[in-house]
Amino acid sequence: MRGAWMGAIFGVLLSLPALAGEAEDIRGVIRAQVDAFLADDVRTAFGFASPTIRTIFGTPENFGRMVANGYPMIWRPRAVDFLDLRDADGRRFQRVRVQDGAGEAFLFDYEMVVVDGEWRINGVYPVQMPAPSV
Repeated sequence: MRGAWMGAIFGVLLSLPALAGEAEDIRGVIRAQVDAFLADDVRTAFGFASPTIRTIFGTPENFGRMVANGYPMIWRPRAVDFLDLRDADGRRFQRVRVQDGAGEAFLFDYEMVVVDGEWRINGVYPVQMPAPSV
């Protein structure tokens, strides 16, 4: 029994560098897309979207208009902070805290998928901010 536990612990420890690398890769894709939005480079930003998202919007210009109008805090963030990366029902989600130009904070879950060996953004979902504690 003890050997099984030691094996499980050793397996988890061996996987930590891979998980850290995955988180770094995912965060790099999100950061690169935000940087592209800040540079008004919708073509590059569109390239970080999954094929599903690209099919829905059709062109980089349509995609850029949707983000600028629907998610202005992502289009022009003052700050972007990466929180937890988690697996839910076999899907990978990166929680991101975004601060808009006025200083208001927003939470989003970025759904990430692997396409041809590269991480791509498959959706961005607003998350309700926790109520302030007293």
